[in-house]
Amino acid sequence: MRNLIKQIAKFGVVGVIAAVIDFGILNLLVTVHVNSVLAGAVSFLISLVFNYLASMKYVFKHRDDMARWMEVTIFFISAAIGLGINEIILWGGVALLPPDAIHTMHARYVLYTNIAKIVATLVVAVWNFIIRKWLLDAPAAGTPIQTGSFAHRLGAWSLDRHPFGWK
Repeated sequence: MRNLIKQIAKFGVVGVIAAVIDFGILNLLVTVHVNSVLAGAVSFLISLVFNYLASMKYVFKHRDDMARWMEVTIFFISAAIGLGINEIILWGGVALLPPDAIHTMHARYVLYTNIAKIVATLVVAVWNFIIRKWLLDAPAAGTPIQTGSFAHRLGAWSLDRHPFGWK
C-alpha cells in the first residue's frame, strides 16, 4: 500500500507539471482566439509527450514481459481515449454559450473553458492512472508476474512481433 501511495504521489507531480504545460498552452491559444476544442487538442498533445517521458521514467516501471513498441502503443491509445474525454468535456463546457461568445464574451468564454479543462484534467488523470497501472506497470520487485493476466498475455504476444523492426 505504501508503494501505491508513493506511486500515486509521483503520478501527481508528473501530472501537475503536465497540467501546467497543458493549461499554459491552452490559455495562450484561447487568448489569441483559437477555438477552445482545437486549443485543447493542441495543448493536450504537447503535454502528452512530456507526460509519457516523465511517467515511464519516474512513475511506472517497464514490464520485462512487454515489448517497448507495445508500451508506446498502449500509452498513446489510452491517451487518445483521454483526448476524446478531454474534448467532450471542453466542448460541453462552452456549448451553452451563444455562438458569438468567443468575440463578445471573451472573458466568460475563457473562464468556461478553464473550468471545463479542470474537470477534464481530473477525469482524464484518473483514467490514465488506472489504465497505465493495469497494463504498463511492472509488478513490484520480488512479486511474480501473473502469467494469466491480460497485461502479461498482451506483453508476451508483443515480444514475438516487431513492427517496423522495433524491438
